Amino acid sequence: MSTDALVGGSAATNLDVLDASSRDLKVIVPTILVVIFVVLSLLLRSLLAPLVLVAANVVSFAATIGISALVFDHVLGFNGGDPAIPLYGFVFLVALGIDYSIFLMTRVREESLVRGTRTGVLVGLAVTGGVITSAGIVLASTFSALAVLPIQFLVQIAFIVGFGVLLDTFVVRSLLVPAVAHDLGRRVWWPSRLVADGGGSGPGHHAAGVHPPAEEPGDAGRPA
Repeated sequence: MSTDALVGGSAATNLDVLDASSRDLKVIVPTILVVIFVVLSLLLRSLLAPLVLVAANVVSFAATIGISALVFDHVLGFNGGDPAIPLYGFVFLVALGIDYSIFLMTRVREESLVRGTRTGVLVGLAVTGGVITSAGIVLASTFSALAVLPIQFLVQIAFIVGFGVLLDTFVVRSLLVPAVAHDLGRRVWWPSRLVADGGGSGPGHHAAGVHPPAEEPGDAGRPA
């Protein structure tokens, strides 16, 4: 048979779709993560904080896909699925999850300028927690409505996005990200000036009568 011969049929079509989906994952996912990292770096004026947020998004997505695969295979009994589902799920979850990250960490940074990073994390979480939780529940409920449609692709997307948003809301944004930021302390803002100042030393703070907070517990003796 000639090497130029073409093969048709459903098997060849499925192979082409699988190859295209695999290539899309390898190209689109890293591109999205790099763009998000750059935007967060400019917004938060830090390199370590955006790295934590991007890593949290990746961990959240991986956990969602793993649990979804178990549910689809062993609970719902689905026979396979569209190869493009992981990519769609990634785009939806990262787009929604990064909004929560921006909302949380921008408020934490504002509080850190006055109170110090560790206290700023606690205050920022307390202020934004209710809004983030409410938004997550509404979004998860909205996407879950797709599950009533008799189309396997939409049912899988509905579960992945709905479960992923809830996981991101109640575990990642409420526990994981604040815990890591609190543990890192002011180092989370590296290489921002907040690392050296410990927060509260921005222009105008002394003039307004707000003095820099005392050095955060656990940071004494550590190089900035």
